[in-house]
Amino acid sequence: MPSAYFVALNLLASRELSESQLRARLARRSLDAEDVESTIGRLKLDGTLNDHRVAVSTARRECAVRHRGRVRVLQQVRQLGIEESVAAAAVDEVFGEVDEKALLDGALERRLRGRSVDALDEKARARLVRSLTAQGFRTGAILTRLRSAKRQMPDADGIE
Repeated sequence: MPSAYFVALNLLASRELSESQLRARLARRSLDAEDVESTIGRLKLDGTLNDHRVAVSTARRECAVRHRGRVRVLQQVRQLGIEESVAAAAVDEVFGEVDEKALLDGALERRLRGRSVDALDEKARARLVRSLTAQGFRTGAILTRLRSAKRQMPDADGIE
């Protein structure tokens, strides 16, 4: 039977894992529990296993690549089995570098596909708000942005 250390290194070589994910994968292989604990301790000690690094990496990917809002990013990081305080600190670190309004504006533009907010009926607006909320943006921020988008639209009556 291979040692837990070599199995863990092999798993970590292919992708970065949180401590919880690594424990689960080692447990599936029915490795000796003491060997697993000493392996995790050793990997944490030498920095190979680092939940904060995994959390920041995941938060950056969710924000920059998938254009998710803060709420959804925090949810994704928590799903990795990362402790609440570590997850919150990582998300705060990532969103400290990001303009959340610009992120919301980009998501809104992608959803509208060139249409104006005024062109949407009530059901379409509700769908838009639900989809942006599911993407992780706060409802209050979404509604504020939609109201300001309506005010910025030129008045149709003044056009000849």
